[in-house]
Amino acid sequence: MKADIHPKYQPVVFQDISTDFSFLTRSTMTSKESIKWEDGKEYPLIKVEISSHSHPFFTGKQKIVDTAGRVDKFRRRYAK
Repeated sequence: MKADIHPKYQPVVFQDISTDFSFLTRSTMTSKESIKWEDGKEYPLIKVEISSHSHPFFTGKQKIVDTAGRVDKFRRRYAK
């Protein structure tokens, strides 16, 4: 690998602002904000609007929005 061309890969904390859920992982993202984590160290803080903790697919609260019976029409057509 060439030296000094890759972004810095460091531990960061991602915080889901809709559920106030946070997790520590590694990323190349940077931030001016920081947060003190459970281990007592300070890490950059990246705020996200949605994560696996609040996304409907991962929480099981997914809804199918049916407009004009398209889902039922599809199921009738391909039901065998």
